[in-house]
Amino acid sequence: MDNNLKEPGTAELSEEELSSRKPDYEKEIIKIIRSNTSPKAMCEKLEDYHENDIAEVLPMLTEQERKKLYRILHADILSNIMEYTEVKDAGSYLGEMDLKKAAIIISHMESDAAVEVLRAIEKNRRELLLELMDDDAKRDVALIASFDEDEIGSRMSTNFIVIRENLTVKEAMTSLIDQASRNDNISTLFVVDESGAFYGALDLKELIIARRDTSLMDLIVTSYPYVYGTEDIDDCIERLKDYSENSIPVLDNNNHLLGVITSQSIVEVIDEELGEDYAKLAGLTAEEDLMEPLTHSMRKRLPWLIVLLCLGMVVSTVVGVFEGVVSQLTLIMAFQSLILDMAGNTGTQSLAVTIRVLMDENLTGKQKLGLVGKEMRVGFCDGLILAVLSFILVGLYITFFKGRPMPFSFAVSACIGLALVMATVISSMLGTVIPMTFHKLGMDPAVASGPLITTINDLVAVVAYYGLSWILLIQTFHLAD
Repeated sequence: MDNNLKEPGTAELSEEELSSRKPDYEKEIIKIIRSNTSPKAMCEKLEDYHENDIAEVLPMLTEQERKKLYRILHADILSNIMEYTEVKDAGSYLGEMDLKKAAIIISHMESDAAVEVLRAIEKNRRELLLELMDDDAKRDVALIASFDEDEIGSRMSTNFIVIRENLTVKEAMTSLIDQASRNDNISTLFVVDESGAFYGALDLKELIIARRDTSLMDLIVTSYPYVYGTEDIDDCIERLKDYSENSIPVLDNNNHLLGVITSQSIVEVIDEELGEDYAKLAGLTAEEDLMEPLTHSMRKRLPWLIVLLCLGMVVSTVVGVFEGVVSQLTLIMAFQSLILDMAGNTGTQSLAVTIRVLMDENLTGKQKLGLVGKEMRVGFCDGLILAVLSFILVGLYITFFKGRPMPFSFAVSACIGLALVMATVISSMLGTVIPMTFHKLGMDPAVASGPLITTINDLVAVVAYYGLSWILLIQTFHLAD
């Protein structure tokens, strides 16, 4: 059969046609909520949609329509919807409900998510909600809230299954069934000894297919990864990424099991860490929120801008030192930005590579030195290619557009090419060494942000360019105007 032949209706569709055929869940959900369907029928229809889709619709509804939704949906569904909602928005939506209903919903939420939402609620109302929450949820929230926000324990969930090491396979299955009604994170079972200390983990599949006479000890993985609740997120996140487990246990300082870090929490933490690093690379002290006040945004941006202003003054001062060079050969001023841009871009590229490599805490000194050498070689090769291109293009430009003699034109372009090579090599080195130095001092290497590297490289490029112009063009070839 000819593979090129297509059945009727199977022809390739354009992006617009494909988009038009995709279901528009937002419109469907809004239409259901705004209909006169009975509460029970409406609830059954909405249960067919994912909680995230319903969460996306909430901002599009009026307050009265949201209150209608709160009355119709069950607490477990509403709790899932709130978990998919931005924390500040979830706090606002819970404020639209009566206290009892809000407390029930928070009690049904994952404990780590409940803590975040409670922090976004006004203090007096938060205290009232805590009083109305059930005892188990209140205890879990208190446990997670006891950790600082930068500790991994603040991101754990108390939704997990735990069994004793001395159970039989049958007893373990019975314990699982009993706990599954309260915890839905059952793919991995965590095992503790008689004192409650963490012993290992057991895969649900292994338990299901095990024979009754099989020893439970043969199924337990005692080398299962774990973290301590008081560990800094930055310190243990790399270890967590190395494992493909759905959940990793969190222990207290006595090795007792407190909770678990789920794969979803790990993804969220990594996303936040990347967002923070991206903000620092842009010269911000923290991530910005789209709706945050003007003064807050200014406060995040100004510190580095002030530092960069001072560094910019240093660059301007250095340019002033070469005022005599510029006065004798004014043409070279036209190509200053070319050198500065190439140096800044090269340094920023090396910075990005280095920060990514430094995420591996096991790097040896030799490997770090090798990275510096590699980046300098890359900078040299890139600079050499750019130098050849600039030698030809700038030389022709000065000859034909500026009307200068060809020897003069290519002498200037040769100087620019040499300056490019010097600037790219040094900038590559600085873009690697500076974040390594920050890391060695125990500071976040992302603080060596793009704007900082760019400004320092501007200083390097100015010295290289005007220094070479003075030595080669004025002192050696006597090309002053």
